[in-house]
Amino acid sequence: MAQSPNVLLIMADQLVPFLTGAYGHAVVITPHLDQLVQEGVRFDAAYTPYPLCAPARAACMTGRYASDLGCYDNAAVLHADEPTLAHYLTNAGYETVLSGKMHFIGPDQLHGFRRRLTTDVYPANIDWVPATDESGRFPAGGHARLYVEPNVGVRPWTKFLSYDEETHFRALEYVRERGRTKPSEPFFLVVSYHHPHDPFHVTQELWDLYEGLDIEMPHYPANLQATYSVMDRWLNEVHETEAVDLGAPDNLYQLRRAYYGLVSYIDRKVGELLAALEQTNQRDNTIVVFTSDHGDMLAEKLMVQKRCFYEWSARVPLIVQLPDQQAAGRKIADPVSLLDLVPTLLDWAGVPMEDRLSMDGVSLAQLIDGTNDGERAIFGEYHVEKVRAPCFMVRQGRYKYIYIHGYDTQLFDLEADLGEWNNLAGQPELQLVEQRLRELILERFDPERIAADGAASVRKRLVVRQALQRNDIHWDYFPYFDATRQYVR
Repeated sequence: MAQSPNVLLIMADQLVPFLTGAYGHAVVITPHLDQLVQEGVRFDAAYTPYPLCAPARAACMTGRYASDLGCYDNAAVLHADEPTLAHYLTNAGYETVLSGKMHFIGPDQLHGFRRRLTTDVYPANIDWVPATDESGRFPAGGHARLYVEPNVGVRPWTKFLSYDEETHFRALEYVRERGRTKPSEPFFLVVSYHHPHDPFHVTQELWDLYEGLDIEMPHYPANLQATYSVMDRWLNEVHETEAVDLGAPDNLYQLRRAYYGLVSYIDRKVGELLAALEQTNQRDNTIVVFTSDHGDMLAEKLMVQKRCFYEWSARVPLIVQLPDQQAAGRKIADPVSLLDLVPTLLDWAGVPMEDRLSMDGVSLAQLIDGTNDGERAIFGEYHVEKVRAPCFMVRQGRYKYIYIHGYDTQLFDLEADLGEWNNLAGQPELQLVEQRLRELILERFDPERIAADGAASVRKRLVVRQALQRNDIHWDYFPYFDATRQYVR
């Protein structure tokens, strides 16, 4: 690999890997991701460490579990003294730049980046603290209504499309200017889009891409309610899934067709970024990574959004292309985590181990070059927001184990049951498997500490939120462009 490679990290939001041509879907149109897979490495069991936007991104950027960062929900502050990938690469001589969504919460909106090219699409304040009412219940969020008509389908335009167009324009402008000016320092550029996150609004042209094509529909067993864990019931309650008919064929068709269109929209953006690298002669010295922060249930199991550990929510796409197309076309079945991106990219950037602090991720370099041995355990966690107890997942080999502290457990054999319909927890023949996986979780995490710390965090933030609102103080990032230095002056 060339010295000091550039790094382009492209993130989508709420993108299900199964619904891309790059991961084998026969209908969803993703030619640019397909090509990236042909020229790079596809990870077939990549997981989010936390199936929620802000905690997932905080964990991904630091290589550390969100509960250790105190990032429990979409209003949890990522502290400014937490080293991120951007800090490490800045210190290694990189120009570190972010365009688009990163869902940083708190007064530090850079976290090691030299520049941000856009504001964020969501507020940086702690307005969304997950407080409960007097009876201890979370206010119903009504997210399920965004998954059915009339809130799904064709729109002339949306503010979220505007946001992604701005994100994309600024990123292209940056890549092209780098090619024109040819600075000596390498770049680390994160381009992070909002879509295909809900609301599922597409232009007529994106909708028409799938005219006459087969739109895949979920199937539900007669005993669906009996398959739910307590975590599922908590989430369905606050998402108000019973208030709408998620399983109606017309609703499912509209939802999936709109989602397909938004996935194709993101694929086009990927293609244009790669073309800009090619046109400016930067492709041959740039590591390209494509991923998402988490998935989306999309009415699988009659559930919506993320926040759970089923494959549709917890699995993410992860495609890596190296400058020399090392291991091109390789597909890796070993489970990995978004936490692994920080140590992996630091390895490839040549950052010495003595310059790094401890982190939970593990470099993927050995998996890619085929020298890895051993079977890793990959963890996920979810706490505080819309659930009443700490919740954990561990995937090791063919088994996934879900542990809701004090309530419930699930065990799935993903080789035999990818749909996760057959809960094997409690079966005598798998007792040792279940025991081993539970011990892995409890050796790594302290549920009682997490529960206490999460509750204390909410109480503190409610006080701070009230003061911020009274003082009308906002932490939203304001990008600065000096027009006196642009174009011809």
